[in-house]
Amino acid sequence: MKRILESAFVGVVVFASCLTIRAQATEKVSSVESDLTATNAPNNLSAIPPLPSGKSTIVGGAIRDVDPVLDRFTLKIAGEKPLRIVFDERTQVFVDGKKVSLRELRASDHASIQTTLDDTAVFAISVHILSKAQQGDYGGEVLSYDPSRGELEIVGGHEGESIRLRVTSATKFSREGQGSFTSARSGAFDLQKGALVSVQFDPDGKGHGSATEIAVLAIPGSRFIFSGKLTALDMHAGTMVILDPKDDHSYQIDFNSGTIASFPNVHTGQLVRVAAEYDGTRYLAHEVSAY
Repeated sequence: MKRILESAFVGVVVFASCLTIRAQATEKVSSVESDLTATNAPNNLSAIPPLPSGKSTIVGGAIRDVDPVLDRFTLKIAGEKPLRIVFDERTQVFVDGKKVSLRELRASDHASIQTTLDDTAVFAISVHILSKAQQGDYGGEVLSYDPSRGELEIVGGHEGESIRLRVTSATKFSREGQGSFTSARSGAFDLQKGALVSVQFDPDGKGHGSATEIAVLAIPGSRFIFSGKLTALDMHAGTMVILDPKDDHSYQIDFNSGTIASFPNVHTGQLVRVAAEYDGTRYLAHEVSAY
């Protein structure tokens, strides 16, 4: 009986020891999981490190061999050895002046890279790409022009997209349209906000577009005479469309209801003469006559 009790006592001790060991193991695992959770918690992640503080340099060339795994690409510079450049989530990418996702970094024939040294590596602070698809002509409305930096921003084209171009001392200016408008000389002073322009430009080899010729079509405050067939008339919206036979172009002209009310016989299909002023956003009629 004594031996049975001793055996039972030993069994209880062993069982208790197993429970203690298991509890300790569970506690250790929970502690490790807690540490891992604390380590992985977003609130405990260290902030993105600041950009390298060294002096930055802008280099231009062609982007090749973009490696999104090793976060690097090669820049081919005319007359020099290819330059390997690294990047990370701090790098900003622009295509035709518009900021895009880092994932859109790609090979390009014309790019301008703002770089600095990060230890011994050349690091890309920003990448400016000019797409080949937008070489040539671009027409639209001037959003802004900074004469001190020669930077011009125009909105127009498909879906109202804007483009930034560089205006230089070699850029040629002209006015196009009616004699009363074209008789005055043109220049960078015509690049007022709201001005209508048509621009020819070429890549400058540094990832930007350089305007070679700018034709100014209208500036705020300029007056025009439109003559032609009235192809559309919306009294409620206050708009009309005139097809000018001189250039076979249709012009939309806005008007105040009182302007047309004094000419009750004006209707679509008629030949009309409209005196209008461009106010920076639209042509506004101030006199309408039929003939």
